Parts: sequence; structure tokens; C-alpha cells
Amino acid sequence: MQVRQAKNRLSSSNVPAMILSLTGFMGCGKSSIGKVLQSRLGCRLIDLDDYIEAKAGKKIPDIFKDSGEPAFRKMEADALREIIGRENGNDTVILSLGGGAVMTPECFDLVKKHTKCVYLRATIDTLVATLSGYEAQRPMLKGDEDLRTKVSNLMAKRASTYEAAASYITDIDGISYEDTADDIIKYFSL
Repeated sequence: MQVRQAKNRLSSSNVPAMILSLTGFMGCGKSSIGKVLQSRLGCRLIDLDDYIEAKAGKKIPDIFKDSGEPAFRKMEADALREIIGRENGNDTVILSLGGGAVMTPECFDLVKKHTKCVYLRATIDTLVATLSGYEAQRPMLKGDEDLRTKVSNLMAKRASTYEAAASYITDIDGISYEDTADDIIKYFSL
């Protein structure tokens, strides 16, 4: 596996059929970079969290509050299985995963087996700066600890799994969404 930093701007019109999944901690830019990739490649973008909310008819914080994290993780695995079953091998699809999606063994296996997964790696400083002020909207950030401690503790649990799920890792600190998308396009020759 290679690790690079984004720097070149590229475009492509001949895109092979694949599911290109984006993983990483909440606030690393999965949805935003997914939108840039969608625009550059002319393919569809599926945001797993949005997909779950549409199926459930409620927002993720409400799912966590009403049903708890285990119920949400089951919904997440069901949605991922459904998306992959429907999309695998048809067209190119960008799939923006939730920050904890690959932490469940079933989702990890689905992502690893059926997608080309990009880990959008960020430092704790970048994540804290991005997430500051949004703790109430992020169920996994609720609690008594300060934001830096919460992010640090979660990253300590998640980083190795993000790396293991990834086909490619790109560092996003200080790099624009556009340049990060270009790096991904270049790496996968899209």
C-alpha cells in the first residue's frame, strides 16, 4: 500500500466500473471530497449516512438517541450490504462511509472485499479544528471529555482499522478537497 500527499490536478473521462469508498474519521472531508470526485468523474455519489437517514426516516443523532449505537451499526451494515449488492460491477460509484462504518467486522469485510477504499488520514489537530462546535451533531462526540480527548481516544481505537481497510491512504492535512480528489484519481488511474 502506498501513502502519498495530494499535489497534482488531473481529470479523466474513461472511468472503470468500481465502488470507490472513502473512509476516515468524522470531519476528514469524506462527503466533500466525494462531491469533488463525483463532479470530476461524472459518476454517482452515495453518502452512507444520508442513505441510512432516508431509509430510517430520521437523522442519525435521533437513531442513536432512540435506538442506541448497536441498532445504528446494524442499520449501517444492512445499508452497506444493500448498496454493494446493487452497485457492485455496474458503474463507478463513490461511496462516502460514516466515520465508524469499518469498525464493525461485517462492514469492514464488505468494504475490503467489494470496494477500493481510500483512507483520508488527518491529524488530531486537523480533526479537532474541523469538528469544533459540531459536537452536538455527532453522537460519538457526546460525553464529559473535551473534544481533543474524545477525538484522540476514538482515533487510537480506529486508526489501525482505517489503515487495514484501505487500498490507498492519503494525508489530507492542509490539502484542498480538489487536490485530494486529484490525488485519488491519479492513484487509481481514473
